[in-house]
Amino acid sequence: RAAPGRRAETLYVIGGLYGNRPALDALLALAAREAGPVVLCFNGDFHWFDVDDAGFAAINRAVLQHDALLGNVEAELLAPDDDAGCGCAYPAGVDDGTVARSNRIHARLKAAARRQPELLARLGRLPMLRRYRIGELAVGVVHGDAESLAGWRFDVAALDDPHNRPWIAQAFDAAGVDLFASSHTCLPALRSFDVDGGRRAVINNGAAGMPNFRGERTGLITRIGTAPGPQAARYGTVLKGIHVEALPLAYNPDRWLADFLANWPESTAAHTSYYRRIREGTDFAVQSASTPNRQ
Repeated sequence: RAAPGRRAETLYVIGGLYGNRPALDALLALAAREAGPVVLCFNGDFHWFDVDDAGFAAINRAVLQHDALLGNVEAELLAPDDDAGCGCAYPAGVDDGTVARSNRIHARLKAAARRQPELLARLGRLPMLRRYRIGELAVGVVHGDAESLAGWRFDVAALDDPHNRPWIAQAFDAAGVDLFASSHTCLPALRSFDVDGGRRAVINNGAAGMPNFRGERTGLITRIGTAPGPQAARYGTVLKGIHVEALPLAYNPDRWLADFLANWPESTAAHTSYYRRIREGTDFAVQSASTPNRQ
């Protein structure tokens, strides 16, 4: 097991910013409202829709002032092969059209990254995981799951699958953490588990830079702190006296939609895959993200 990691009073885990600069502005404003210092950890896929040079540079420079991890999006930007794709490792149920569009989005992003080799080189130095300690709570931050950068075993469906429980218990034991914080799957989840007589949890923030819930146009981040956050959480739990919360990220949705359409007008790959979600929200209910019972 590794060293305990960086100590923090409050930690924000920001997965799936997806190039959304209004969401980045909202995040920094939220952190400024905290009573004490905040560590920001961008756990991958902070790039995606930002295929314009100015947008790519702005996101890169802002994110890399803080802790950051590689997501599959960033990792595949480093691949020399133009046919590498997005590295999303979608589950079998995802249709071929979605996969093909994601690969086309990534190809445009990769072209932008190659025009800025000094920024691309900085991405290449990012780790794939980070450890933190908030109070007595040991936290492991990953992008996908405990085993794979693009793993889906911290997806809401996988977390509820009884066949996945032995693997989850083994992952906690191997990592020596009380809490895993992830993203990657684009839908949020918080689940608690009894492992070796102790309570553990997995929290997945879904997306900081896109809507997560039905009828809503806000992002979502994970906040882990010794005290509750500066605004009401959508849901949360307490582990070892530490507050683990899903905080809404209320960026300017109209400004973000305009930014998105400037790069991805109608008939483009991202417009086909994401416009409805950005404009209207998802079909996912808040109640599905968090269940009260241990599993």
